[in-house]
Amino acid sequence: MPDTSATPPDRRPVVTLSRVVIALCLVAPFVAMLWVGSYAKIEPTFIGIPFFYWYQMAWVPISAALTSTAYVLVRREKRARKGGGSA
Repeated sequence: MPDTSATPPDRRPVVTLSRVVIALCLVAPFVAMLWVGSYAKIEPTFIGIPFFYWYQMAWVPISAALTSTAYVLVRREKRARKGGGSA
């Protein structure tokens, strides 16, 4: 018998715009780094650094910003779900 104590029967998980944005923020760095063929080249160089290296290093602050954005969105959603209380 399935456990229904986790969610009330009248409320189901909903795919919202904020959850889609959260997922995209968290998946984008993985896709960018795992698709090596897209950046496995030397040109264009940036201040003498081959593209292969500076592209990966550029994703460090980008990933931090995307993760922070996802965190803020999750906290905002939790606060809204609790009725405006602090989370």
